[in-house]
Amino acid sequence: MRIAIDAMGGDHAPSLIVQGAMDAAAEWPDTELVLVGDKAAIEPLLNGKKPANVTLCHTDEVIGPDEEPVKAVRRKKGSSMVVAGQLVREKHADAMISAGNTGALMTTGLLVVGRLEGIERPALAPMLPTMDDIGVLALDLGANMDAKPEHLLQYAIMGSIYRTKVHGLDNPRVGLLNVGTEERKGNELTKAAYDLLEQAPINFIGNVEARDLLNRSCDILICDGFAGNIMLKAIEGTAGTLMTYLKEAFGESFMTKIAAAIMMPKLRSLRKKMDYKEHGSAPLLGLNGLVMKCHGSSDALAVKSAIRQARVAIKAQLTESIAVEIGGRS
Repeated sequence: MRIAIDAMGGDHAPSLIVQGAMDAAAEWPDTELVLVGDKAAIEPLLNGKKPANVTLCHTDEVIGPDEEPVKAVRRKKGSSMVVAGQLVREKHADAMISAGNTGALMTTGLLVVGRLEGIERPALAPMLPTMDDIGVLALDLGANMDAKPEHLLQYAIMGSIYRTKVHGLDNPRVGLLNVGTEERKGNELTKAAYDLLEQAPINFIGNVEARDLLNRSCDILICDGFAGNIMLKAIEGTAGTLMTYLKEAFGESFMTKIAAAIMMPKLRSLRKKMDYKEHGSAPLLGLNGLVMKCHGSSDALAVKSAIRQARVAIKAQLTESIAVEIGGRS
């Protein structure tokens, strides 16, 4: 098992990316980790103690967070992200992980790794936190701003395979994001997608509303990237605002500080539920190789969690399973 890691992508690269990889290398000695990036920046972080299952792949270029994705990928063929993608394409790595520019990673997936035959649009599929700690897999949450009904159908099939193979859920429930739960609700896209999902070999439970997601109204949420990304940002903003408010409220007086001390275990539990670091990364499903996207501000724990996810997906032959299912329907 060999996993390529874009060591130069992300807000805390390369230090915390390398730290997360080192932690993972110690825990899973059967997995080879390839740190792709500037050796001059990476080697001092290893403190002369590079594990036997960690190798370096030197690159001179880095794709920045604000660069235009297509231009950056085409012009910077020697960047850490593109080189990691090439390792996957050429079967020198079973997966790649990056916390870098999301658009550039999607472009790398399409232009370098390539799509699976029969897949029209790969989808970004992060986990949304739920109160029962199981989570909802949501796709697409930003890889594609526009979608056709057929794209949503493929998202549902790929998401079902992912939740079964990687998360071990038997017959996961698929819900379609909508403005109401009634069958004929929504716009032309959701109405047409509803009919396709009803006929698909999945456990489709109908329309679901965003307000019910944190109580896990479904296991897989299907939506176009535009609506999905707005929903994701709203959830992140609400969670951040709530925690800020609670912190200010509990610090107002001596009595509220005592209340905070009593409530602290529950507050920490809530914060952990809403913490993206616990979920590690989101797969780009539909590519001819496993590509995992970490949050831009990922720390060492998030990187290690992403490596854990990639190991499970590789062992479960996730990409091969999607290829067989989609290929059989093409």
